[in-house]
Amino acid sequence: MPLPLPAPLRDLGRTLLDMALPPRCLGCGTLVSDPGALCPDCFSGITHLTRPYCEQCGHPFPVGGLSGPGTLCADCLGDPPAFSRARAVWIYDEGSKPLILRFKHADRTDAAPAFARWMSRAGAELITDSPVLVPVPLHPRRLWHRRYNQAALLSQSLARIEGLEHRPLALVRSRATASQGHKGQTGRWSNVRGAFAMTKPEQVEGRPVILVDDVMTTGATLNECAKVLLRGGAARVDALVLARVPLDVSE
Repeated sequence: MPLPLPAPLRDLGRTLLDMALPPRCLGCGTLVSDPGALCPDCFSGITHLTRPYCEQCGHPFPVGGLSGPGTLCADCLGDPPAFSRARAVWIYDEGSKPLILRFKHADRTDAAPAFARWMSRAGAELITDSPVLVPVPLHPRRLWHRRYNQAALLSQSLARIEGLEHRPLALVRSRATASQGHKGQTGRWSNVRGAFAMTKPEQVEGRPVILVDDVMTTGATLNECAKVLLRGGAARVDALVLARVPLDVSE
């Protein structure tokens, strides 16, 4: 295993790289001070998800509404999801959507480490007891077309930041499903039912698990994955995503 470079050499290498390839904003491309950063205009255009929100699914509550520690939304009270908690960095809206779509469909894989740093902060309360990170899988056919799984890139980067186990093959999508993009809530839940399977249950048995994905809409995919992981022996399943869609906004 190669020895790490001394700090002065790392700093010199970073300086030379920045001179050759100056860091640019992930949003608009303007010059910024650090790689993976957003310029002030792009940063201010994104809605960061902070409390008050449902303590289980993370759905935001109106500011000033009736909420407090442990408050759950009506959906979680009536029909709790299989995952214990879900957290997100941003609201999926016109500010965050272009960033995520470029990452997901336009080969902007270089954004994964920066996104994972934000996810590390947003999910700090989940990252306890040495959880295993499991990305939401793509079906092999879709993975072949897209060439990468954006959830796995986020999970891998987060594992490096936090020093956690990354298990991208613990869960597979065993059945190809239609895109969730234009389906309603009922259609999304039925579309993913029975679509996932465990291949390596020993990797999660008795361990807390964090499911990682890019966007959460109704929570149908995360819920189905959590059910499979719990049946496979996971001690607990939480979910951590880059952005989530408010329940009254279609994706």
